[in-house]
Amino acid sequence: MQVGRVLGTATSTIKHPTFQGERMLIVQLQGMNGKDDGEPVLAFDRLGARRGDTVLLTSDGAILQKMLGKDTPGRWSVMGLPDE
Repeated sequence: MQVGRVLGTATSTIKHPTFQGERMLIVQLQGMNGKDDGEPVLAFDRLGARRGDTVLLTSDGAILQKMLGKDTPGRWSVMGLPDE
C-alpha cells in the first residue's frame, strides 16, 4: 500500500481490452515525508477520486485481476480515499 496524489485522468482510444470502461488516473506516489517518490503511475479507480485528492494505492496484481480480468497488464489500483 502506498499514498499518492492524483494529478489527473488518462484517456486512450486504443487500449488493452481489460481497460475498456475503466477510469484511469495519473497518480504521483509520495514517500513517508510527503515528497514525490519516483515517476507518476497509472492507477485504476472505481471510487471516484479527483485531481488533487490523496489516495491509497495497491500494486497487488491479484486485486486488479479480480477487478479487470485475469489477463490484465494493469498494476496499480485505488483502494481508499483517506480523510484529511
